[in-house]
Amino acid sequence: MEIKLTRQQNIFLAKKNIVENIYHSAKLEGCNVTFPETYTIYNGMNVSSASLDDIQCILNLRNAWKYLLNSIDAPVTVDYLCKLNSFVSQNESLEWGVLRNGKVGIGGTDYTPPIPEKEKVEKELSAILTDTNTSIAEKSIIACLWGMKSQLFWDGNKRTSMLLGNKILIEHGGGILSVRDKDILEFNKLLTAYYNNDSNFIHAKGFMLKNCIFGIEFENVKITGDSKSISLTSHIQKAKKIRRNEKLDSGDKEKKQRDER
Repeated sequence: MEIKLTRQQNIFLAKKNIVENIYHSAKLEGCNVTFPETYTIYNGMNVSSASLDDIQCILNLRNAWKYLLNSIDAPVTVDYLCKLNSFVSQNESLEWGVLRNGKVGIGGTDYTPPIPEKEKVEKELSAILTDTNTSIAEKSIIACLWGMKSQLFWDGNKRTSMLLGNKILIEHGGGILSVRDKDILEFNKLLTAYYNNDSNFIHAKGFMLKNCIFGIEFENVKITGDSKSISLTSHIQKAKKIRRNEKLDSGDKEKKQRDER
């Protein structure tokens, strides 16, 4: 079932889960950070156990998410994607915020993405967004996978593409897009298969539709008046607290194992 939220509800959900979303995006990119470390870095405090590169990644994602939530009404264009990447890849890449103008390879595949041409990229993006035969959730995932395979930028393509998918969802009240820890391995296998052959796109898309979009459960929420927002806030805060405690415990165990090694 497709998630249907108001924009206000979806922005609320995104803000409540922003550290978790940043953590998942960083892990997807290969950052060796725990959730407690991510939470601490996000809040501007030093984490001696994290590398400078990983700290930069977390801070860049924080800034990119803040920009996204403050520009939710902006049209999704190539220029908007470049702006997202300018936050994501700042001080991490040859250039950030501009389309790649040289060849790159993708580790583990035989696929070499073509050098992007702005006019062609704009047409491809517009075709995804205006397709009347796809739902908002499908548009989000199709755009995300397209961005990853296109490798539009020198660096940060997964992170930028995940933000693109979230921009589409949040703008239309479609939930949040995130690849959780337990799904990263399977997702990367499916993504690599898609890189190697377009026919595998359907498998990656199906996996993401089933496992990577999250919304709000409205159980026992009153329908009218201020009580609705109060009940909704309580419900999400409680769920968030449970998830955060679970991640803090998991992060402590992960850090202990890493220290022992």
